[in-house]
Amino acid sequence: MKIVLDAGHGYSTLGKRTPDGMKEYEFNRAVALYVRDFLSGYTNLEVLFTHNDEQDVPLEVRTAKANELGADCFLSIHANAAGNGGWHEAEGIETFIHSSKPRDAQILAAEIQEKLITATGRKNRGVKTANFHVLRETRMTAVLVECGFMTHKIESRLLKKEDYRTQCAQSIAQSIVSHYGLTKNRQAATQKQKLYKVQVGAFSSKHRAEQLASELQRLGYDTFIVQ
Repeated sequence: MKIVLDAGHGYSTLGKRTPDGMKEYEFNRAVALYVRDFLSGYTNLEVLFTHNDEQDVPLEVRTAKANELGADCFLSIHANAAGNGGWHEAEGIETFIHSSKPRDAQILAAEIQEKLITATGRKNRGVKTANFHVLRETRMTAVLVECGFMTHKIESRLLKKEDYRTQCAQSIAQSIVSHYGLTKNRQAATQKQKLYKVQVGAFSSKHRAEQLASELQRLGYDTFIVQ
């Protein structure tokens, strides 16, 4: 089975950002990566991206890629906006399917919407229909999700937080798993184990920290310095 994740827009897309400067693609990209990670280890599942960090991939290229791959599901991830680019009162999460209301897309979108609202507690704007290119030109179940408003002061702060991004991603991933009846790879499940981290040293001198890091690396340990 193939799932195509589509992080909307790109780093260079004009206007797609919060009033205080966070680019929408930063959020979209992060959530797509988290969804992929949450879906890793499931049997007979391939997760693919249509976006890349170098450019805002044209919509027709995104949909053509999904079609050529023979994907079973296309999931486009976005953050919403209202007004003229300044702060606005509109808030909440909404999910879109094509205006022709494909049955499978309706069911999946409803699952995603319900899980997102339960996980985040944000206003439920419901499942809606639209004639968006990525919903119209894809030849598979296609859903577009708007995970909150960049132009709402509270939601703009949430969109920057990793815990909110992971909540959104986990809700999307869980919906896909449930909808398609995916099962975890047994080998991946048995190999999963706890990792224990060891901290060595805390210094007021960066030079001393670098000296110890070099010594540990010489002894074969992976090291990194945090401030």
